[in-house]
Parts: sequence; structure tokens; C-alpha cells
Amino acid sequence: MSVWTRPALWWRLAIVISAGLGLILSNSSLVYFTIESNVIVLGYFASAVYWMARRGTVDAPAPRLRGAATLYITITGLVAHILLNHGVSPLPGLGSGPAQLQNWSSFLLHYTTPVMVLVDWLCLKPRNASRWRDLPLWLVFPLGYAVVTEVRAALFPSFPLKYPYFFLDPSIEGHAWVAGQIAQLTVEFVLLAALVIGLDRLGTLINRKLRPTPTPAPAPAPADPAVTTAPATAGKR
Repeated sequence: MSVWTRPALWWRLAIVISAGLGLILSNSSLVYFTIESNVIVLGYFASAVYWMARRGTVDAPAPRLRGAATLYITITGLVAHILLNHGVSPLPGLGSGPAQLQNWSSFLLHYTTPVMVLVDWLCLKPRNASRWRDLPLWLVFPLGYAVVTEVRAALFPSFPLKYPYFFLDPSIEGHAWVAGQIAQLTVEFVLLAALVIGLDRLGTLINRKLRPTPTPAPAPAPADPAVTTAPATAGKR
């Protein structure tokens, strides 16, 4: 069966379209974690589609990088919906208005792409490829993003968009408050990364449970002593 007839390739191509279209419509700067995480997703899944078509396989390449991309875009979706939008539905802004294109961009970058990537992680191959030792490596990027933001703002006070997110801005409650926000987010990101790895392991376990157990071949019946000794008995007569 050709890989072009497999849903996995078309699903990942749809992820590329979602992330790419969201970035094209956006007027946001690369200093936002949202933009950076979507660029990572776009680059990874575009490469994955090329790999799958070239190799004729449904398995995505570099599964550890796939896990990292899944974590980063999930962080983007959760932070946007919970901290920035306070749980408000993004759907009303998609209908009309002067900011319609930006609303669609935000919807694609914060909702559509994260959900599609998470579904890819849960349902498509390869499975059980992430390791618990990957967790600290995955956290380098989001924590490094926070550190770079604070250092850049201190070294370059005139830098535009010094603090892309309110929880990184010390002018609101002070540096101690920002440190507390980063510490709280770190704990939440660790739990989220553990959940990403756990879901990968859980999906594999479920697949093994649902897979039918092969029926063992019946053992050969024991030989009948009377039959095996009959020729010898007949010869002695």
C-alpha cells in the first residue's frame, strides 16, 4: 500500500498547513513563544512529510524531537487558553470584524495546531519512542526562553517587546514575583512533559492489551505404545 493512501501522511500535511497558515496570517514577532513553537512544529512536520514520502513509511522520523515539539505546542495552547484568554472561547472572533485575520491566525496557532499535534502524538506511529531521560532535555527550550527574555530586557532596555508575556514582566509585581511565576510554570511544565511521555507509554500498553493473543499450536498427541510395538510383536510370531 502506498504511503500516499495512508491517513498519517495527510494528517501531518494538514498540521503543516495549519501551522504555516497561522504564521503567514500572524503579525506577531518571533519573540513570542507562540511563534517559536509553531515554527518548530512547522519545520518538524514538513520534514516528517518529506521523510515519509521519500521512505514510503508511516513512521515519523526523530521521535524524540517529535515529543519535544508536542510538548512545546501543548504549552502554547494551554498558556494561551488559560493564562492569556482566561478560558474564553475563541470562536466568536472568527466570524467578522477588522481583526478577523488575526483572530484566525491566533485560532490556528493556539488551538488547531496544538490539538492536531497532540492527536498525532496519541494515535500515530512511532509509539513508545520517548524516554524519561528526555524530560529534562525538553525543558531546556521553554526555561531558556524565560531566561533569555529576562537577560535581554536587562541588557537592552530599549528592545521592543521586552516582555512578550505579562508573567515575565517584573514591572507588574517585581522580580521575585516573576521568579515565582517561572518556578510555578516550571513545575507545571515538568508535569506536562511527564504526561506527554506517559500518554505515549499508555497508548502502547493499550495497543498490546487490545492485540489478539496468538493461539498456540496444539501439542502432538502421545504415541500409542500398543501401536508402536505391534510390528515387533508380529515379527516374532
